[in-house]
Amino acid sequence: MSTAAEDTANNNNRDNADSLFADIQKRITDAFDIFDHESNKTVDVREVGTIIRSLNCCPSEAELHDMLAEIEEEEPTGYIRFEKFLPMMTKVLTERRYKPSPEDQILKAFQVLDTEGKGYLTAEELTKYMTEEGEPFTQEEMEEMMSAAIDPDKKTVLYKNYASEMAVEET
Repeated sequence: MSTAAEDTANNNNRDNADSLFADIQKRITDAFDIFDHESNKTVDVREVGTIIRSLNCCPSEAELHDMLAEIEEEEPTGYIRFEKFLPMMTKVLTERRYKPSPEDQILKAFQVLDTEGKGYLTAEELTKYMTEEGEPFTQEEMEEMMSAAIDPDKKTVLYKNYASEMAVEET
């Protein structure tokens, strides 16, 4: 037999879990709705990666393709329906999959690219590395990163500042 205090604690834990679940689903819905241009609970399949990344998940391109395969229609239409996206993304977020790298890892990656130890990369250097090395960024991803990372006056990325800003956003 449980005590009144145990029952209250169990109810509070359940309420907290329900609240967290509702918050996660609201974040997913809000992010999806931004790209649902026709307000018909569908988004262009090409937008899904951006939606997922806006929710602080950083899957590789292969992982993103696996996620899309899970939620695409039997006959691909070029659109993803919210009713399929929501449960998949809720599971991803509750399991904390595809979390971004911590600040120290981001900083180390930039330092490897900064072979001269200047403390910054030029826009040209960053573009070259992000489009020609490893898993290349798309043009859209490149533009998005550049708008966030480049100092508009100096046309450089002060990567120590950028890495710490990225870590702050993820918390």
